[in-house]
Amino acid sequence: MSELVLSTINADEIQHTSEFDALIIIADDFSKVTSSQVLAHIQQSQLIDQRIGKQVVTLICDHAPGKRLILAPTGCLSRDYDDVRRFFDAAKLAINEAKLAGSIAPVLHVISDGLDAKFAYAKSVAYLGVEQALWQPLEAREFHGESISPIKKLALVDASEEQIRQLSALAKGQTAARDLCGTEPERMSPPNFANYCVGLFTGTNIETEVIADTDVIDQQYPMLSTVARASYAVERHHPRVVKMTYVPEGEITKTLLIVGKGLVYDTGGADLKVGGAMAGMSRDKGGAASVAGLMKSIAQYQPKGVKVVAMLAVVRNSIGSDCFVPDEIVTSRAGVRVRIGNTDAEGRLAMGDLLHELKDVAKHEINPQLFTVATLTGHAARAMGPYTALVENGPALAKRLSATFAQQGDLWADGSEVSRSRREDYDFIRPRTLADDVMSSNSAPSAITARGHQFPMAFLAIASGLDKHGLDSELPLPYIHVDIAGSGVEGGDWQNGKPTAASLTSFFTTYCL
Repeated sequence: MSELVLSTINADEIQHTSEFDALIIIADDFSKVTSSQVLAHIQQSQLIDQRIGKQVVTLICDHAPGKRLILAPTGCLSRDYDDVRRFFDAAKLAINEAKLAGSIAPVLHVISDGLDAKFAYAKSVAYLGVEQALWQPLEAREFHGESISPIKKLALVDASEEQIRQLSALAKGQTAARDLCGTEPERMSPPNFANYCVGLFTGTNIETEVIADTDVIDQQYPMLSTVARASYAVERHHPRVVKMTYVPEGEITKTLLIVGKGLVYDTGGADLKVGGAMAGMSRDKGGAASVAGLMKSIAQYQPKGVKVVAMLAVVRNSIGSDCFVPDEIVTSRAGVRVRIGNTDAEGRLAMGDLLHELKDVAKHEINPQLFTVATLTGHAARAMGPYTALVENGPALAKRLSATFAQQGDLWADGSEVSRSRREDYDFIRPRTLADDVMSSNSAPSAITARGHQFPMAFLAIASGLDKHGLDSELPLPYIHVDIAGSGVEGGDWQNGKPTAASLTSFFTTYCL
């Protein structure tokens, strides 16, 4: 699928363009249309078509490019629970209607003047909805070629050049994230995942390093090595650690240090997923996918002031004669003795050593903020539904980092819910014997465990040594665990739903704009 070419067009030029072949109008009320000729046509059509204003419709209109006029209503926007996703959803429906109508180059006109401030980025959000709808899996694009997507370009009415630059960067990152998350486990095995990342940043100023030597992984990342152990029998399944670094030109005012969970397939290990629960587990790499996508957006946009260091734990949790099992005790990179409670709680193990490494890096950086991004728990999906769960430590709470992140996500249709880290979370994973320092998890599924998406953050803090950098320490380090298990695919359908690149937009708009 070729990249959708985005440009801007003035509203008064729409009727006279020959470059485009359809006009999509998204609004809560089509009486707000400023073109008197188009408005008259809509009003005349409403006399015989009661669908207008209630669902997406296509009209033949002499005053629209290609004589195609597509009207996509947002529905009501005035209720307490209405948000900018009304524009995102309307755009998805509209672009699919445009495809069915034969358009290959539509104009997108988003009417949001006079609306509440929560719709300030409606135009940009609508475009992101178009990109979400048009994405097709990497394997499908490789098989079908250019014919898979007829729409090749799109003009956004009255968009600024800076908006076009922002959206183009976001779209590139989101496409990369969807490709990495949504591709089947052999096509995107750990080596292939790492190679895709290297390709993303070839020719950019993102410094990329891939660690492939299993001896090095065993030594430097012992918890990740434990998860990967059963995969060592199959060379094409061998793990990778991917490091990416962006250093901006000029002064650095903040530093993001991000770990992404890249489980290219999660069988559950010895605690095998049964009853059909394994289907869709090729998407358990969604956290690493979103982080890699964020780095792609950053490479494209080149934001000032923010340095970003990202590490991806790319591994397969295989079942086999050498798989790890509950009751094992593994010593983390930080020297913490971890007793395994459930092998299906593997993501926190895979990320923990990388988080320790970035924690040490953070000590020497300017205004550091640490994150883990993962499709980690069924509990996050159960508790938060389609929203990302944010669990923060004391220093992050003191700076209101999660609140800012969630607020920005609301404005850009990438919603989050904020959770607190509590003493019960640390009590839950306390050691039961003198043989170990922390439990990785309980033996039950997270979805039926009280505080099932909160306590893993406490584990990550302890296993990485971040718990020594709370508010009471000499060097407090803000840390937010970002669980996208509920938000990472459309409709919560991990087997068939399109990946959403969850959290990418929130990161980008919070820290890069």
